[in-house]
Order: sequence, then C-alpha cells, then structure tokens
Amino acid sequence: MGSRTLTLGSHHWLLDRPYVMGVVNVTPDSFSDGGQLPDFERSLKKALTMVDDGADIIDIGGESSRPGASPVSGDEELRRVLPLVEALAARSVAVSVDTVKPEVMKAALDAGAVMINDIQALQAPEALAVVARSQAAVCLMHMRGAPRTMQEAPAYDDVVAEVKAFLSARASALEAAGVARERIVLDPGFGFGKTVAHNLALMQGLPELAALGYPLLAGWSRKSTLGYLTGRAVEERLAASLAASLAAVAQGAALVRVHDVRETVDALRVWCTMLP
Repeated sequence: MGSRTLTLGSHHWLLDRPYVMGVVNVTPDSFSDGGQLPDFERSLKKALTMVDDGADIIDIGGESSRPGASPVSGDEELRRVLPLVEALAARSVAVSVDTVKPEVMKAALDAGAVMINDIQALQAPEALAVVARSQAAVCLMHMRGAPRTMQEAPAYDDVVAEVKAFLSARASALEAAGVARERIVLDPGFGFGKTVAHNLALMQGLPELAALGYPLLAGWSRKSTLGYLTGRAVEERLAASLAASLAAVAQGAALVRVHDVRETVDALRVWCTMLP
C-alpha cells in the first residue's frame, strides 16, 4: 500500500496497513442485520463495541440498499442516523454515513461525520457540491441500476474495464470540483448489480482498480456470493467473510467494510504479522 494517506476531516490515515470499517445499520430491512438495532441506545452500544474491538471507522446506514429494497424519505433517514452520528463524533470516533441523499450528507457532515459512503458515487444533483464544500472523505461505489432492480439480470461486456472506467470518471469529476485526491476512496461494489461471476472477476481485477491510485474499499461481509460459494445462510458466513476480506487486502484493498469487527481485526493482525 506504500506511503499513501487518506484524509477524513481531522483524521489522517497512513495507509501502511488495512483499515476496518464497522457496519451499523439503523434500518428495519437491511439484508443481514436489519431490525437488530431498533433504538438509539442499542445502536450506540453496538458502535462503541466495534470501536473497542478495533474498528477504525463506523459506517452508519439509515436506508437499506439490499436487492429489492425500497427507498425511505430524507426526514426518516435523518431521524435514524443523526443522533448516532452526533453521539459518536462527540466521542471523537471517525464516522462514515452511507447515504445517497445530499440533504442527509450535509446534515451528517454538519453533525461531525468525516466520510460519505455513496453507492451512487455522488451522482445525485448537489451531492458532489455538498462533499466538495467539506473536508470529509468520500467513498465512490459502482452500482449497476438501483437497489430495487440491480440484481435483475445484470450484464457487462467486461466488468473490470467497465467498473474501472466508471470509478475513474467519477474520481476525476470530484478532483475537478476541488476534492483532493487524498480524500477519495473507490469501491467496486461487490454484489451491487453483479452476478457471482462478475464479483469473482472483480476480485481478480482489484489490482487493476488499485492501479488508478486511490485507496480501495472492499465490502464482502456476509454477501450472497459467499452464500453461493459455501452453501451457508447469512448468519453462518463469518468464516467466508474473513476469507474474503483477507483475499481483498491481498489483492490491494486498503479498507474492508465488515459486520464482524473483532474477528476481522484479529484475522488481519495475524495475517499481516505472518507476511514476509
């Protein structure tokens, strides 16, 4: 990973090791943990436990992006995420907010979030401007279609080349708008408008995406491709998720987005220590 850095507001990360993003979904319908955090106190406890377990940043989601998911209003999303953002930022925890809505981005940044994680790569009107006016980092993800329909027969001529071209273009648009390169993270979007074959091709192509020069985030945790490969249900995919995170880091990912923080941190610590 060299001596690259990532700037997230007042946080500055030297990317000389893999970083772990812990997922906290305050939604009733997310694919693996929807409805498990029905109130603020339980959500806060979960997030702080992840920090104690070694998470470098907490990614808060107030709108499910699982296949077939329906959108929620901006007001409802803000009601779900803002109290948690404020509470964690007050404790100096690095907070990311997973949203596609510019009004949610602005409110979250004002509340202390240091990263916006956007599955639409800031394509919504005003989204890019909101992030450009801040000092926050941004994760640009590739998704074919929308969550409700993205898994209905997705097709590519060359999935690696097409994802690379899209992410490169979006990163260039941000830099042209004044967002420093050190604030930009790219995510190939495993499972977002991709078949099992597409996801596996993207894993093999991660070094090509890393060659763009931006840190890569890999989100494999508990995803359906792992279920396809192992035959395991969502709640039984811990081992597969750990293997996928390690494989992604080996292929060039700088960050991994996971539900099981403690186990991922331990696996990465041992794996990194044992490398030559």
